[in-house]
Amino acid sequence: MDLYEYQARDLFEKYGVPVLPGIVADTPDEVKAASEKLGGVTVVKAQVKTGGRGKAGGVKVAKTPDDAYQAAQAILGLDIKGHIVKRVMVAGGANIAREFYFSVLLDRANRSYLSLASVEGGMEIEQLAVEKPEALARIEVDPLTGIDEAKAAEIAKAAGFEDELLPKVTPVITKLYEVYKGEDATLVEVNPLVLTAEGEIIALDGKVTLDDNAAFRHPEHEALEDKAAADPLEAKAKQHDLNYVKLDGEVGIIGNGAGLVMSTLDVVAYAGEKHGGVKPANFLDIGGGASAEIMAAGLDVILGDPQVKSVFVNVFGGITSCVAVANGIVKALEILGAEANKPLVVRLDGNQVEEGRAILSSANHPLVTLATTMDDGADKAAELASR
Repeated sequence: MDLYEYQARDLFEKYGVPVLPGIVADTPDEVKAASEKLGGVTVVKAQVKTGGRGKAGGVKVAKTPDDAYQAAQAILGLDIKGHIVKRVMVAGGANIAREFYFSVLLDRANRSYLSLASVEGGMEIEQLAVEKPEALARIEVDPLTGIDEAKAAEIAKAAGFEDELLPKVTPVITKLYEVYKGEDATLVEVNPLVLTAEGEIIALDGKVTLDDNAAFRHPEHEALEDKAAADPLEAKAKQHDLNYVKLDGEVGIIGNGAGLVMSTLDVVAYAGEKHGGVKPANFLDIGGGASAEIMAAGLDVILGDPQVKSVFVNVFGGITSCVAVANGIVKALEILGAEANKPLVVRLDGNQVEEGRAILSSANHPLVTLATTMDDGADKAAELASR
């Protein structure tokens, strides 16, 4: 779960990371009142889960409460990379002398944590990594030992911080790691981490991603979820405990097991190149079971996506036999009735595969096409979507 900036700011403050005061507001009048309360120069910042807010006009400096009111009028309702601004944060101003970058994240490839740091902050990290890779220090962090003062100093030195700044920077780095570890995050990022003219180090803009797999340890995280902004299809899938991620494509995917589903995405994308460039529309893993109810829930989610033109059901029968899967598909189509209105390509393999295929053949549903291999199924689903 990605957090909004104001939520990240609050977490930072909880762990002692130096931050500026901030007040959340939903209307221009609330913004004006917040600016009056904070006093002095303030900054009105769009609260959306995407980067590039400043370039899009989503961050404005206000010298007076009236300026803040006008800034709010300009920002609220703004479309930033497909995200409509419905809320802003009014933050205290800072006299910035220098801007830095720091993050710690989960490095899945190396089964460890990774710290990224640079004395050249403020710009998007992807841009910095491409244009000046030598300016970005990449330091592995052992999950067993984390980031103590010595490790923080190693990171800061590798990033190019001067010796006189180390006593100020290293405590902030260790506190940011405490946020990462304490909240079971997969990313804690500060861009920029600033040095003020008064000599203070402040986390000016934070980004935090929390690990949903650790939600059972953090019941308080539920309050951070913006249910109103959640994708309705992903929200529906979550209600049925389905592992679903919406993608930008036309072929709906259902499989059992994350590895099989990931392979299916690749095969469909490859097949789609021959059929007008159609792509997978989603990731959906129904897990080990494929009952009628689970299959119906999965199909209901996928068919609710207007971009989907066909569906590829790719299931390997293991503990759950292909007979159970086939019966689940037949009953799911009965449950959905008229809502099942897009072609399905079904490929079964594994335990009792012949019996499962016989069940689907006997049902003779007009929407269902059987495929014997994953490649054939992907090709057929892509062809149907291209029509």
